[in-house]
Amino acid sequence: MRSAAVFLALLLCLQWTWAQGESGEVTGTDAETEGGNRQEEVQFEIQGVGAAHDQSSSQTNISPDIWAELKELRDMAIEHRSKIEKLEQENAATQARLTASESKNAVLEAKMSFYENLVTELQRENKVLETRMSSSENEVAELKRENADLLARVTASENKITVLETRMSSSENEVAELKRENADRPKVAFSAGLTDAGSVGPFDTEITLKFSKVFTNIGQAYSPTTGIFTAPVRGIYYFRFTVWEVRSSAWTGAYLYHNEKRMTYSFDLNDNRYVSVSNALILQLEKGDVVYIALPSGYGVYDNSGNHNIFSGFLLFAL
Repeated sequence: MRSAAVFLALLLCLQWTWAQGESGEVTGTDAETEGGNRQEEVQFEIQGVGAAHDQSSSQTNISPDIWAELKELRDMAIEHRSKIEKLEQENAATQARLTASESKNAVLEAKMSFYENLVTELQRENKVLETRMSSSENEVAELKRENADLLARVTASENKITVLETRMSSSENEVAELKRENADRPKVAFSAGLTDAGSVGPFDTEITLKFSKVFTNIGQAYSPTTGIFTAPVRGIYYFRFTVWEVRSSAWTGAYLYHNEKRMTYSFDLNDNRYVSVSNALILQLEKGDVVYIALPSGYGVYDNSGNHNIFSGFLLFAL
């Protein structure tokens, strides 16, 4: 009966030791130390059981089979303990690897968080760049449109310039032609004053006034000796004359003749300090026609350095 109790106590000790190994509460160096202590305790307990068994065998007759079973049980306990220690070492290594993996995982998670933040920032910057790109594209499109408008305006201006250049060339040709024609056309113009002697007339007969003070005589068509203008070419001519009188109660006036034909008669009476008479005509003359001013009989004029009496004419254009 006592042997059965000892055997039961041994089994309980083994079960408790196994349970402590499976609980995994200790790892690493502490586990090795505690494992060695437990092995010694188990051996001591087994030895105690063996001693108790020896003591009790002296008192009771126990079957040799029980002792053999206890020894076998001790060997199994030692073998199991070795396996448990090996498993504990493997578990410690696995735990260390797990800790390292967790550390690596934490690092990877930190990196992943960093890269996620970086990706978010890049996405935000990409949106900003897309917005700027869209704005730039709109600006480019606007610049292209403005450039097209400017190009159209430049093209229109160039076309206008071409037209103007054509017109300018045509005008230059016309001017050159006019210059050529003008160079070929005779230039006729004259202007002359009457005299510096003072009073002229009145006379009993009509006389031709000789405007002897020549101011201009281009083409030499006017003769100050005779007072007669002779047309050098067929054309349209302009003539003007002025006569002046200072003697009181005196008549003044003049005729303008084209060849033998009297074209105008202008006169006035000096009832004050002086009197002036003027007139002008445009005449078509043939080459060799003459024009002159005549003083009617009984009429007088007065002239001095003030040039109050003038006879002028010029060619408008040849025919």
